[in-house]
Amino acid sequence: MGLRRSLTLPFLVFYGLGTILGAGIYVLIGEVAGLAGTGAPLAFLLAGVIAGLAAFSYAELGSRLPVSAGEAAFVQAAFQRPWLSQLTGWLIVAVGIISSATVINGVVGYVQQLWPVSATLLKCVLLAGLVLLAAWGIQESVSAAAFLTVVEVLGLLAVIAAAGVGDASHSLQPLALPEWPDAIRWQGVFAGAFLAFYAFLGFEDMINVAEEVKDPVRTMPRGILLALLLSMVLYLTVSIAALCVASPQVLADSDAPVATVVSAVFPQWSVWIIAISAMAVINGALVQVIKSSRILYGMAVRALAPRALAEVATRTQTPVRATLWVGGAVLLLSLLLELVHLAWLTSFITLAVFVLANAALVVIKRRDGPSPGLEIPLWVPVAGALGAGGFLLVECVMLVLR
Repeated sequence: MGLRRSLTLPFLVFYGLGTILGAGIYVLIGEVAGLAGTGAPLAFLLAGVIAGLAAFSYAELGSRLPVSAGEAAFVQAAFQRPWLSQLTGWLIVAVGIISSATVINGVVGYVQQLWPVSATLLKCVLLAGLVLLAAWGIQESVSAAAFLTVVEVLGLLAVIAAAGVGDASHSLQPLALPEWPDAIRWQGVFAGAFLAFYAFLGFEDMINVAEEVKDPVRTMPRGILLALLLSMVLYLTVSIAALCVASPQVLADSDAPVATVVSAVFPQWSVWIIAISAMAVINGALVQVIKSSRILYGMAVRALAPRALAEVATRTQTPVRATLWVGGAVLLLSLLLELVHLAWLTSFITLAVFVLANAALVVIKRRDGPSPGLEIPLWVPVAGALGAGGFLLVECVMLVLR
């Protein structure tokens, strides 16, 4: 039994936005500001450019090979090396699981401001709910993700509104925008960009619901590019707005930076913005659980993972066993590692996979000719591979120097 094709372009875009936005901006904006200072918007811009090159490559790959195994299928089609395809698939599964654990750790800071409960208990309850929702059905789980995406966009608009109406009496040690060029720490910008890169991850997750999308050859490229464009505009606007209200140090010291910014100007919104922020971060975890289970399903179908993970439930037509496996792994990592370490590890592995995916597209374009859907110039995947590889190398050098 195959997966049900029910997702249209709007649902696909909301699915992508849900995982791109989430913890990336709601939690990591404080960490990025702590590293990059007033150069935080530049860090987000640099990360977005690297992600954008990969997004165009993924858009064409998605129209050429609209299958659930995603990058594993791309690498297999290009290089015909099962071991390399299997390694790529497991790396992406690891990214999804680590990213979910990152998001779960991120939501704890928000929820505990409303409900001071044990972090371990909170993680268990949240993951149980997300696994049940992901196993219920793709239409139901993506509909929930779409609703939560609308909620989290409203939260980001509240940050922009806070900057628009705030003044010195409301602000938390604001920094004047004209001082930016003199205040920028470029080493911090690059370090912040590496962390901010995590905030743009999610467009590649869209590939892994390709077998549940209507007309994926046309819909998938449009959905990927629209989701990334909208998220980049929001990130740049929100990072600038946040620095108009709070200093980088204030943002870095906060467990709930978005709530800190909005509450400084609209204290009456405090509870609402914390609740919205928590839902936004939870949404990111939901999408990651869906993604990882679909990758495992796609790999199992192609004998790249245990065959049992290819089992699809008759009633829900979802890979329930793979979903349960993912949920257990996410819980374990969320209990063992801290948020920043998880986000850094996610970015590191994903950049390595982006090098492989872009290289795969170069080989496929040269060998197979024109795409049946979106066609991009050859220099784009070449630049994408070099950009991701260079970014990875710079961060490794900086890590050694630190």
